[in-house]
Amino acid sequence: MKTQAKSLVLSVPAADPAEAAAHFAAKAAFETDVADVAYDLREGVAAFRLIDVRDARSYAEAHLPGALSLPYGRIHSKSPELSKEEVLVVYCWGPACNGATGAAARLAAQGYSVKEMLGGIEYWRKEGGTLEGTLKENAPLYWNISSETP
Repeated sequence: MKTQAKSLVLSVPAADPAEAAAHFAAKAAFETDVADVAYDLREGVAAFRLIDVRDARSYAEAHLPGALSLPYGRIHSKSPELSKEEVLVVYCWGPACNGATGAAARLAAQGYSVKEMLGGIEYWRKEGGTLEGTLKENAPLYWNISSETP
C-alpha cells in the first residue's frame, strides 16, 4: 500500500489573506526590481537616485546608467551628495550580495527614503540592461573572493 506524500509547501499553512496583503504591501515599500528601474530609465522618469554600493573599482568597470558610486563600507553617519528629497535605489552585485541591504539600512537610519533593487547588477545584465563604465559588458559578473575589497 502506497502512502500519500505530505505537502512540503503547506507544512506551514499559508497566512491569513489580510496578513498576507499587509506583508506584501510592506515588502513592496522596501524593494523594487530590475524591470521597474529599466522602465523608469527608458521613459525618463527621474523619480529616484540610483546608488551603486559595490567597491569603486567594480563601479568604474561597469554600473547602471547614471548611478552614483557610494561603496557600502563608506556609508557612515553622513553621506555626501545625497538629497533627502529623493528616493534612493541601492544595488549591489546580485541576490547573493547583502551590501545593498546593509546600505539601505544605514541610509534609512540617516533619514533617507530607500528601496533595494532586487537582483542587483547581475540581473540587470542578465535582463539585457545597458551599462556605463570602462569595461561595460566585459566586466566581471561577480565579485571575486580574491579581490582586495568586497
